Amino acid sequence: MQLDEFFVTGEPLIYAGMVSIALVTAATIFILTYFKKWGWLWREWLTTVDHKKIGIMYLLSALAMLFRGGVDALMMRTQLAFPDMNFLNSQHYNEIFTTHGTVMIIFMAMPFLIGLMNVIVPLQIGARDVAFPYLNALSFWSFLFGAMLFNISFVIGGSPDAGWTSYTPLAGAAMSPGPGQNFYLLGLQLSGIGTLATGVNFMVTIIKMRAPGMKMFRMPIFTWSTLVTSFIIVFAFPILTVALALMTIDRIFGSQFFTLTGEGLPMMWANLFWMWGHPEVYIVILPAFGIFSEIIATFARKQLFGYKAMVWSMILIAGLSFLVWVHHFFTMGAGAFVNSVFSISTMLIAVPTGVKIFNWLATLYKSKIQFTVANLWALAFIPSFVIGGVTGVMLGMAAADYQFHNSYFLVAHFHYVLIAGTVFACFAGLVYWYPKMFGHKLNEKIGKLSFWFFLIGFHVCFFPQYFVGLDGMPRRVFTIIPEWMPLNVISTVGAFGMGIGFVIFVYNIYYSFRYSEREQTGDSWDGRTLEWATPTPVPFYNFATVPHIEDHDAFLDMKKKGKTTFEEDKLEPIHMPSNTGHPFIMMGIMFIASFGLVFEWLWMAIAGLIGVLIMMGIRSFDYDDGFHVEVDEIKRTERSARGL
Repeated sequence: MQLDEFFVTGEPLIYAGMVSIALVTAATIFILTYFKKWGWLWREWLTTVDHKKIGIMYLLSALAMLFRGGVDALMMRTQLAFPDMNFLNSQHYNEIFTTHGTVMIIFMAMPFLIGLMNVIVPLQIGARDVAFPYLNALSFWSFLFGAMLFNISFVIGGSPDAGWTSYTPLAGAAMSPGPGQNFYLLGLQLSGIGTLATGVNFMVTIIKMRAPGMKMFRMPIFTWSTLVTSFIIVFAFPILTVALALMTIDRIFGSQFFTLTGEGLPMMWANLFWMWGHPEVYIVILPAFGIFSEIIATFARKQLFGYKAMVWSMILIAGLSFLVWVHHFFTMGAGAFVNSVFSISTMLIAVPTGVKIFNWLATLYKSKIQFTVANLWALAFIPSFVIGGVTGVMLGMAAADYQFHNSYFLVAHFHYVLIAGTVFACFAGLVYWYPKMFGHKLNEKIGKLSFWFFLIGFHVCFFPQYFVGLDGMPRRVFTIIPEWMPLNVISTVGAFGMGIGFVIFVYNIYYSFRYSEREQTGDSWDGRTLEWATPTPVPFYNFATVPHIEDHDAFLDMKKKGKTTFEEDKLEPIHMPSNTGHPFIMMGIMFIASFGLVFEWLWMAIAGLIGVLIMMGIRSFDYDDGFHVEVDEIKRTERSARGL
């Protein structure tokens, strides 16, 4: 292979990307070397098994991916603003919309929410870490190396261009030759291992490690949403794993699972993909529901209305999410009966979702609402998501779907669901729990400016797309006709408004780090749940003494009774896991093996897999049982953190 075949050449935007990567890498190496921080980086972050630090690394990675996916979106909107634009050619446009969808779903939305779960869920249930800290670190590095493998495709080898759904036969070796599609397959496979392990980890953590007295129906609603999501992950992700493996075998070893020849079944890919893909929607929506519920209850100063109904609604939604996948291809000829069955199951999901909407409104009813930035995101979610939900029911009607299918009406719908549902929740959750993670609040004034830019930009961007879709504009086109121009110009203006909102949000992080008042109490919002019972910064062992839970809003109940999580007479040595570099090294080797498979260099793939097996063997004979934090150290830490 020649060097100009290995690197992507001929595109000025790609060259700019290469220069940016080189500059950022050089700057990072210089800073770490100049300030002598390599040891700190290794000890505190690369080898950590602390769920809070792992959560923060998930969040930082997700913000970087939000930037990457957002830039892709702005490039697409620029290309579509006017007829016959030559900002992107058709091939580059195909690559951009493929990476935009994949990055936003797989490498932004999920890791953002998993990051918040990592930081908050063990604190909410009174645990000192997750059930399997080593596996948690392995999950993160698996995700990060998978994300890196996918993202380097735009400078090495070429990006995938068959859409984020990668339908066959388009994504097969015959119609998409080269390493681009392999990057998609191996990047998702590698990160998917981490997601599946995360699902197992949180299931066990929540079921087995709750504080004494915290019965299932005393758990905070965000913890409930995490538990339900974990079950969806465990049942849905193996389907994706198998589908990706089969297509990889098709492309690299010449099998015929999804080809048009050799009795392959291209539609089997569509079925397998959406059997995972629709539950995936709820993997990124249900935790969002949990975040909004926590925030609305906190800033309405009321217990969440209809708590048990909210929980059962989530369980029902999770079950139904596995029974609706055919609605993604009503038009592919499954027949009237099959379409009717999946149409009804699709519309059934609106019932438990409606229950949740009314419960949020009932929580707000007659309350003294505090319009903080976190709550503004939650309040803006309700009407925005309803628009996405109602148009989803329209799409769920099989007969009507023949009109809407593959049009911009659909594009508007799923952005109304996923941005209003998931992205708003990511911002809301990050702002809400930011003081717990970093010891200070984000500036409210700058936060509100960011919120309004993003919210208005969102509606200006996507609301016109319903109408341009009804006007006949199909999705996945890289140029438009003059009749669609006015609404596309408006949409593009809105997209840049969202971009400005994100830039202000990032500036707020810098500004608040410099100037915000440091938290003293650990209870930044007069919270109701257990994470606010810990001091800020949270000690690495979380709780000096684990409380006995007697009420649904555990910390609110503790405050009324004058209880704390630091009772000196009850202190005992705390057992904690040791840090380890194994997960980082093992997944680094897996990255090399996957990279070899992308370019079909089997010697590299085999050598990498042998390396992974060796690391597994080393882990099997690792007898490090962790260490104990002595009582004197706990006392010193708690007194310092609590200002005693």
